[in-house]
Parts: sequence; C-alpha cells; structure tokens
Amino acid sequence: MRRHVARLRDSGNFAWSVAASIISLIAIAPVLAIFVLALQSSGDTWPHLIANVLPGALRRTIELMAGVGALTLLIGTGTAWLVTMYRFPGRSLFQWLLLLPLAIPTYIIAYCYLELFDYSGALQTLLRELFGWHSAKDYWFPDIRSVGGAIFVMSMVLYPYVYITARASFLAQSVCVLEVSRTLGRSAAATFFEVALPLARPALAAGVALALMETLNDIGAVEFFGVRTLTVAVYDTWLDRNSLAGAAQIACIMLAFVFAVLVIERAMRANRSYHHTTGRYRHLPVDTLPRGAGWFAAAACALPVLFGFVLPASVLAHDALAHIAAGLAPEFWDAALHSLMLSAAAACLAVTFAVILGYARRQTRSKLIHTLSVVPAISYAVPGTVLAIGLLIPLARLDNSVDALMRSLFDLPTGLLLSGSAFAMVLAYAIRFLAASFGAVEAGLSKISRNTDAAARTLGATIGETLWRVHLPLLRPALGAAALLVFVDSMKELPATLLLRPFNFDTLATQVFTLATLYRYEEAGLSALTIVAVSLAPVLLLHGIIVAGRPGASGNRRAAASGVGTEAAEGLSIAQ
Repeated sequence: MRRHVARLRDSGNFAWSVAASIISLIAIAPVLAIFVLALQSSGDTWPHLIANVLPGALRRTIELMAGVGALTLLIGTGTAWLVTMYRFPGRSLFQWLLLLPLAIPTYIIAYCYLELFDYSGALQTLLRELFGWHSAKDYWFPDIRSVGGAIFVMSMVLYPYVYITARASFLAQSVCVLEVSRTLGRSAAATFFEVALPLARPALAAGVALALMETLNDIGAVEFFGVRTLTVAVYDTWLDRNSLAGAAQIACIMLAFVFAVLVIERAMRANRSYHHTTGRYRHLPVDTLPRGAGWFAAAACALPVLFGFVLPASVLAHDALAHIAAGLAPEFWDAALHSLMLSAAAACLAVTFAVILGYARRQTRSKLIHTLSVVPAISYAVPGTVLAIGLLIPLARLDNSVDALMRSLFDLPTGLLLSGSAFAMVLAYAIRFLAASFGAVEAGLSKISRNTDAAARTLGATIGETLWRVHLPLLRPALGAAALLVFVDSMKELPATLLLRPFNFDTLATQVFTLATLYRYEEAGLSALTIVAVSLAPVLLLHGIIVAGRPGASGNRRAAASGVGTEAAEGLSIAQ
C-alpha cells in the first residue's frame, strides 16, 4: 500500500514538474527565438544600422538610463528618508501621495508635458501673449523634446520604484543601530550616509534596476520627445525597414543592457544581506524638524508629486472634460472593451501559470524546477518590444505548421490563428508580467504550513485535490493581488501591444499613443485618464503594505493575516 501511495505521489510530482517545465519554456521561448533570429542574415540592413543608427541610439540609451537612474535614486531615497524619519507639515499625506506617480505610464505623462511645455503648448503660448513675443527666436525656453526633457519627465513617474524599496528598507532597519550611531556622536546626516544608506543599498539597487528596466522598455515617451533609443530603433527596423532579422539583432543589444542591469543589481546585493539579532522592535524615532526645515522638507516631497502626478492629472482631467463628446466616441468604447478583455484574459492566464509554477516548486525538491523559477524574473526584465519580436516567430511557425497540416488533410486553409489575433497579445502580457503574479502566489504559498499538505494527503487527497480543495481557498487574497497586478500592468502596456495587435484593433494605450502622435492631445485625454484611474487601485494598496512592512509591527501581522499585503509587495518588488 505504501509503495502504491509513493508511486502516485511520484507520478503527481512528475506531472507538476512537466507542467512547470512547459510554462517555463513558453516564458523563455521569445528570448531564445530572438537569438536564433539574430543569427540570420539581414542583408545590407545591419551595415547600415552599425554606421548610421546604432552609435546614436546606444549613446542616447545610455544617457537616458544613466540620467533616470541617478534622478530616481536621488528623489526616491531622499523622500523616503524624510517621511520615515522626520515629522513635518503634511508628512502623513506625503507618505502615500509620493506613490501616486506610479499610476501614470511614461507615455501618458510625456504627451501631457508636451501639451504643457512644447512650443505650441499652453505655457509658451501664454508667455508669448504676455510679453509680445512672436517666435522662438525672441526668447529662450528649455526644449522638452530632448534627452534632458525625457530624463526629467520619466524620472517623475519612475522614482516611486526607488521610494517603495527605500522606505521599506528604512522601516525595517533596527532602531538600535541608528541610536548607537547617534550615541557615538554622529549627526542625523552622518547617520543617514554612514549607516542607513549602506544598509539600504540592496533595496536601492533593486528599485533603480526596476526604473531602468522600465526606461529601456519605454517606446511612447521617447518617441514623443524625439529621442531615438534602441527601443525606437527596433520598432523602426521592423516596421519601416521591413527587416525582422535586423530588429532581432538590435534586440540582442537591448538584452545585453537588461542582463548588465541585472548583474550590477545582483552585485550590489551580493554578500550584503542584513538581519536583526533581536526579536524586539520599537517604533522608529521620528524627529520633529524646525519650522523652516519642516517647510523645506514638505516642499521637497511636494515637488515630485506636483510634477509626477498633479500636473499631468490636471491636463488629463481638463482634456477629458473639455472634449467629453469626442472622447466618448464609439472608438473609445471599443478600445476600452478591448483593454478590459485582454487584461482580464492575461490576468487569468498569468495567475494560472503562476499557480502551476509555484505549486510545482512546493511539491518537488528538484533543482531543475527551482532553477526554472527564475524564468519569470527574466521575462519581466525583457522589454516589451523584444518580447513581441521573440513571440511572433514561434507563433508564426506554429500557425504555418497548422495551416500546412489542415491544407494537406482537409484542403482547408486556417491562416494566422495565433500570431494574427489577440491571442498573441494575451500571451505576451502573461509572459511579461508573470513575475508579478508568481511573486504574489509564491508568497501566499509560503504562509501555508506544509503540515496542511500532509494532513490532506493522509486523508487520501491527491496533489490536485489538495490544491483545489485546500490551497486555492487559502490563496484567494494572494490570487486576487496577483490578478490585480497583472490586470493593471496589461492595461498600461504599450510596446508589445503596438507590435502584436491585429489590424484596426486598438486598446486604450494604443489609442492614446496614436492620438498623441497625431497631435490630437485633447481627444486622448479620456482614454489616458481611464488608464490612470484604473492604475490607482494597486498604488493606493501599496501605502498600507509599506507601513505594515516593518518586522514585528502590529500592522504587519494584520497584513499577514489578511494575506493581501505581502503578496502584493512580493509581486511589485520582484526584483528585490
């Protein structure tokens, strides 16, 4: 009897291992396809790219990433330290207001700033009317359509990645260490630079890495600002020069950037894991700043919120209300329905993949399965443009094989069933954001005692029955958090959507991009505002997660009991 039960257990583990391996292969297939496609000849396209396109694209990409990395690190770390360690006017509000820019995609804030600060924008038009200027030669104004403008604007919505990880790290630091530093005569500034900042270095590296990956993935903002990065070069090479092999070769360079960021981030964290030697925790001491310093701290926290959320949200609200009739055209409802259906399907598929991967890892001690669990993180790091190219190749070959088979057997052509339909978009979303759902599901599974598994198996339940009847009901909060993260990210995704969408098929993201490209900013307001409104849900949830994130805090115990906070934090901070 025992041998029979053991065989059933082994066969069940084998099935879960096979399923997890298939999902991991699906997730990594686009990257492998890129390398295979890059080995093909691109004719005279590659010499042209090397001579005329790549040098400038490489330089601008490096400048953009370096600038965004430095500015997000400065803003995110500084504001996180202020709201964590000091009391000043508006501190309780800024704790969650500083998260709001995360709800605005880079391509939306880019077109908002163009509408405000471009030559034909509201501000320059007002200045010309006030001072009687007639052309740009009569005055000087910073050029928003530049690398510097792109760095500033993108940093205003990407700094929350650093703020999230930095504040979580500061909240988790030991009071004893900080008090010892002050006892030894260190000032507050010296304690920050010599103690708190080095302790937070792994978290800061994770936050900056996330911001850099989003920068490399962006195609909308850089296109609006006229900054020809590697992402734009991939898009142009594929669609304008009709060279898929050339686009794949540029995509390989982008992957090199991705792996470089991951290696540097891992190196910053290597041998730098810190832990507490006591189980006793106290509230962090909060110093009250003097009146002048307090207002200065409030202004330092208010400026990122102003530039990252208030200004663009005001532009979107004005455009949406002023052109409500044009915004509510049938095209808007079609795009909204497409976004809703695609995002919901992607959320279901990503959560299903995550449950299979997480449960396979739980049920087996196989080193292969545990190694395959890093695939979601790799997929998340791959830019959407690269993912779209890599996904299109295997799907097109599968379509061709099915079409050839149906023609030979039934003389019935099937055409492009997968690569030419919305299925490709759903699969791309699921692969791209699998890391978020997997992190949430794995965190939820880690809270379920393995004694529960043993009790269910003792009562005769199979692995599948244990999952369905025991684990899934306990995982509902984690599954909800995972689905929410994937749903919102899919609503905002632009690069992969632009390249994979069928003809005459728009989502809210592509509609905003298309209208903004045609300088019809006002008509894009309602679609953009809808995306921002939907994206606010997980952002507001983050405030409670961060506050409850300190070990030993009562809020943390409540979050763990509810099963929502930690899972969402794991999903959002997957790179940490």
